Amino acid sequence: MNPIPLSLRREMPEDAKAVETLTREAFWNQYTPGCSEHYLVHRLRDSSDFLPDLDYVAYAEGRLVGSILYAKAHIALDRGGTLPVIGFGPLSVLPAYQGRGVGSRLVEYTRELARQAGYTAILIYGDPAYYSRLGFVPAEQYGIGAPDGFYRAALQAYELQPGALAEANGVLVESPVYDIDQSESETFDAQFPYKEKLIGTASQQRFQDILALCQPRR
Repeated sequence: MNPIPLSLRREMPEDAKAVETLTREAFWNQYTPGCSEHYLVHRLRDSSDFLPDLDYVAYAEGRLVGSILYAKAHIALDRGGTLPVIGFGPLSVLPAYQGRGVGSRLVEYTRELARQAGYTAILIYGDPAYYSRLGFVPAEQYGIGAPDGFYRAALQAYELQPGALAEANGVLVESPVYDIDQSESETFDAQFPYKEKLIGTASQQRFQDILALCQPRR
């Protein structure tokens, strides 16, 4: 499908519930039965690691169709010390508008804002097939792995400043806000209209295949 005209702006307090609903619609049954990303959005706004200046929404055809939120992270360097970086997620697009350039526009627009604000690099977990089209590369190229001691294909990196990750060998440490308690997530989800949870969808299998793409750090 062809890209559509979009209007991007900062998320406002009155957008909160609509963004959570959008996120739930975007992720429901995608990676697991149901989802917890809308609860993550709810938690992020109260986190000290949240970056509100990069919290943006997208409107098209008079409706909210996309959202992106960022948080602080760091790389625990192999040589000692840490390197501050940032990450985003959830990146949410209403299902009817997926594949129409909404997600890529949100990423491209906000990462330029991040560059101008002086941030040096973005590290995320995501589908390499999608994020490689936006200029992200495997974090392994910079010697950056996951906390479990593996280089993971899903771990993607983007330098905002040239050479920012040239000596970044180490492990990505995300904000603890991303550690979701599933029972709390279920309680939060009960506030929303009922949706059926499905098991074994194609996107869930794709997610498992990506998780399996890893190798030990040496």
